Amino acid sequence: MTSSSHRRDPYLGFPGRIGRTFGESVPSWPDRVRPREGAPNIVVVLVDDLGYSDIGPFGAEVPTPVLDGLAERGVKLANYHTMPLCSPARAALLTGLNPHRVGYSFVANADPGFPGYGMEIAEDIPTLAQLLHDAGYATYAVGKWHLTRDSASSAADDRSNWPLQKGFDQYYGVLEGLTSLFHPHQLVQDNSPLDIDEFPDGYYYTDDLTDRAIGMVKSLRAHDADKPFFLYLAHNAVHGPLQAKPEDLARHRGRYDVGWDVLREQRFARQLAAGHFPPGTELPERNAEAGHAVGPWDELDEVQRKLYARYMEVYAAMVDNVDQNLGRLTEVLDQLGELDNTIVVFTSDNGGTGEGGAEGTRSYFSRFVHHPNLPADWNPDVQREIDLIGGPQSLVHYPRGWGMASNTPFRLYKGQTYAGGVRVPFVLSWPAGLPRAADDSGVRAQYQYVTDLLPTLLELAGVPRPQERGGRPVQELDGVSFAPVLRSASAPSTHPEQYCEMTGNRSYYRDGWKLVTLHRPGTAYDDGEWALYDLRTDPTEIHDLSGERPELVKELAQAWEDAAWRNGVFPLPDASGALALRGPDEKWLRRPVTLLPGTPELERYRSSRLISFRSFRVEVALALHARDDRGVLVSHGDQGGGYSLYVEDGRLHFAYNQYGELFEADAGELPAGAHLVVLEAAAVADLKWDFRVRVDDVVTGRLGPVHQLIGMAPFQGISVGVDRKSPVSWPLWERHRSFRYSGVLRSVTYLPGPAAPYDPETVVRALREAAAAFE
Repeated sequence: MTSSSHRRDPYLGFPGRIGRTFGESVPSWPDRVRPREGAPNIVVVLVDDLGYSDIGPFGAEVPTPVLDGLAERGVKLANYHTMPLCSPARAALLTGLNPHRVGYSFVANADPGFPGYGMEIAEDIPTLAQLLHDAGYATYAVGKWHLTRDSASSAADDRSNWPLQKGFDQYYGVLEGLTSLFHPHQLVQDNSPLDIDEFPDGYYYTDDLTDRAIGMVKSLRAHDADKPFFLYLAHNAVHGPLQAKPEDLARHRGRYDVGWDVLREQRFARQLAAGHFPPGTELPERNAEAGHAVGPWDELDEVQRKLYARYMEVYAAMVDNVDQNLGRLTEVLDQLGELDNTIVVFTSDNGGTGEGGAEGTRSYFSRFVHHPNLPADWNPDVQREIDLIGGPQSLVHYPRGWGMASNTPFRLYKGQTYAGGVRVPFVLSWPAGLPRAADDSGVRAQYQYVTDLLPTLLELAGVPRPQERGGRPVQELDGVSFAPVLRSASAPSTHPEQYCEMTGNRSYYRDGWKLVTLHRPGTAYDDGEWALYDLRTDPTEIHDLSGERPELVKELAQAWEDAAWRNGVFPLPDASGALALRGPDEKWLRRPVTLLPGTPELERYRSSRLISFRSFRVEVALALHARDDRGVLVSHGDQGGGYSLYVEDGRLHFAYNQYGELFEADAGELPAGAHLVVLEAAAVADLKWDFRVRVDDVVTGRLGPVHQLIGMAPFQGISVGVDRKSPVSWPLWERHRSFRYSGVLRSVTYLPGPAAPYDPETVVRALREAAAAFE
């Protein structure tokens, strides 16, 4: 045995007595960690891209009776702020630290190689789930995670940043930022992606999440009548693509024919009546900033008004459905006799979005593409019958005029540091611990920030945040508990100062003053960008006082600079395009891959690396094909964009879904026998592909040129011998559903070719190399 070996005495520290037999020994059992007597359950409901005015308690016409009831029994934080994008907001909420310190300067779909963009929660930053679990709570996460890099979302990843590794006992949902609500692209249960061919008729993801959450709570109570739980219920709704159940959508028909201008005025009037803002607060004019402008509703023609109103009907139906599902959950808690002693928090990760563009879209993934050289014939929308909007065949988003209305009364949208991007609804109810006095309106006007939620919930639960965990010090908090504010409308804000940054948009808040920019991407960062607002008299950020108070602008700008260095904000994105860079591990994701029959669906991001911005070749080896065999040989993608090879009625077909527009090529009769079927995609000019289908080296079909699937498309991964979940071809799905191949398929091999010259990462690297050579 070497001197460096270590062996611990198995009896060391045992408080009982050990003899040779049980009769000569005294047993001892370790104490189990149990929360304090009467510790409350905690439910945090986080909705995605929900604007400030989108629920009843904050001025909406959307019926949200469950939230109305929670607000009547609890408090509304009318001045609650968050981050402008989802991953940073979630990181801040779950850790209590500013998101740049945690490594989430951006959404978890980037990896440019800097500390603020690491997209991993370090071990010395305990999450709310870990802290509550340490205190004896059961911990459950359901829904959207989006704190794992897209490149680390596969079954081969070490899962170090998946929910179970961050303190949750159970998890069910989608690791990424968005999905189809009718056909979720990759559901994960605990630590394992689920292998699903088809969803049942009537499936709806928001309902499913609630079913799972309720099941977790019921299971806990069946096993332990007293143990409190923390449930983090993070809906993907109401993020695009917007999709609603038919029965929910029907309730909102005609509701938005009045248009977004009238809707804003109506919502603002309700907010003023509820005391959300001081007298004299003004409703801003429509957003007019370049790239964000909204036109008058009355100037739209009849066709546009009908189409645009339908988009908002879908959105409202989604909000309605979230409230219904919250009602199902609270009803279970009520049946268990635990609703009064459950802290229920309802809020949004960021403000409403303008990403649907001025016109909205029925082709979410083509509208959502961010490439500097989109060809002139690029189509950010596709034709769809109006009755299909909101259903599984349409991936829609509303025009930014509705995003403006969602954020009533504030300016701008998600992604910006103006109030429209960062000021969101917040409702907290805990009747047993925070009973509301009869003369208390429940409205709280104090400024509070997303990092404050963790220390607040810990204080309410009676759980201290330790200075050490697992033998190592934990990082200090940025958030401060606002429990005093919850208890008294006259208590001062506990968060008097806060910086913010997102893709170069910056702001600094101090004691009612706000310094803010609307940064134009690629331009210099200078003091000329700053606008200054006194939020005590001008909460809607209308009257820029920067010219009148230059000394305060300078002071707050320097405070922002100091906070940015202290929190790891730098470097800021610039014209170099470096945000598009990915780490060296990405090259492994582009290696050729052979998939055997029975292989679960290849994860979305790994699948996309095989084809994105390049030529590629797909080889399908058929060991035995009989004349009457049929089915899908390979599929990649969904209703938002994808392609598939399939055999039907003895003939080989190639289907290409161009962001919702379907093209089909007949590749001829496929004779009985063994064959090598090959799909060749040649990357050509204008971001297009030319396709050829070969059978045993003979070209039998052609299609193209068609626009390449880039950005987030294809959003569903590669499947062998089946077209899982959301289909590439809806007509084929209607005939055969997932249409498993009935012959003997040996393998499918993907052979990615070299990157095309317009590959963004290739362009950025070339520019950086040229700059380095020049220096």
